[in-house]
Amino acid sequence: MISRRGFTLIELLVVIAIIGVLIALLLPAVQAAREAARRMQCTSNLKQIGLALHNYHGTIGALPPSLAIAGSGTTVTWTNSFGAFPRILPYAEQGPLFNTINFDVDMFDGSNDTVRVQVVGVLICPSETGPPARASGDSRLGIATYGFVQGDWFVWGGIGSTMKNRSAFGPNQSRTWAEFRDGTSNTLLMSEGKAYMTYYRDCPALAHINDPHNIPGPDADPYAVAPEYLGGCAVRVGEGRTQWFESGVHHNGITTAWPPNKQIPGGPNREYAEVDLTSSREKRGLPTFAAITARSYHPGGVNALFGDGSVRFVKETVNGWTWRALGTVAGGEVISADSY
Repeated sequence: MISRRGFTLIELLVVIAIIGVLIALLLPAVQAAREAARRMQCTSNLKQIGLALHNYHGTIGALPPSLAIAGSGTTVTWTNSFGAFPRILPYAEQGPLFNTINFDVDMFDGSNDTVRVQVVGVLICPSETGPPARASGDSRLGIATYGFVQGDWFVWGGIGSTMKNRSAFGPNQSRTWAEFRDGTSNTLLMSEGKAYMTYYRDCPALAHINDPHNIPGPDADPYAVAPEYLGGCAVRVGEGRTQWFESGVHHNGITTAWPPNKQIPGGPNREYAEVDLTSSREKRGLPTFAAITARSYHPGGVNALFGDGSVRFVKETVNGWTWRALGTVAGGEVISADSY
């Protein structure tokens, strides 16, 4: 009679336990490798957008405005509400999509239905956790997770104002490289932002922030600057950065009011984990002051595009004043490369 020896129950359990430990050790490494690949793709996206901006400047002679708007007093007489992304499409290998845009009418005119639903891959970081388009009624709207730097708190002065903000982009603001007196390698053009942000707009609670020369510092307490409940504001839950074609800073902009990834819960009982703030939408023609924070799903910081076309990873621990200095085109600040 032949004796056959198999695994005992204890041996089998030990083998299973060892396999479980190995998987537990392996999974973080796999996730880290995947995130590294996503971050590299995100960097590549920003470099492509940077190249498109340089080509646009080379052709037009200036950077694109974040909004083109005209009016008299406080009355808007014309704007199509399109932002900077649609303007650079031909320089980002998106000529056919650009040709479908009717810039003579509003972005929500029926003739622009085809444009709004498009998902433009280069405008979306692969680490973004939400879908590439947001459902809106019986349609959808393509998202964008990169934002043009449009000031600190001060975004623009409203209809009739000739004062530019301190950054590269803004309404009716088309800067040339000659204006970057801090040097293009020391000046931010763009950074990342999470899609599906909750944001407050048209906020009377921010009425005291109305002087471009006297704005809160980057180390200011958010709840002292903006009352927690922001009484009277319109709250848009999960809608920020979900309209790639838009001009609003809350959709396609960044301000350096606070440093990257600063968590500012808001709403009743602070039910929203992160919120953005804007005093008035630019297309209403009124002065706009906003805190639209750079954010990402990358551990530890955000990717940022600089004026020289380079993309660098800026740590979320960066000093707020350094971050704000990087956002100015001619602030005269001296910034060392190891400070961020």
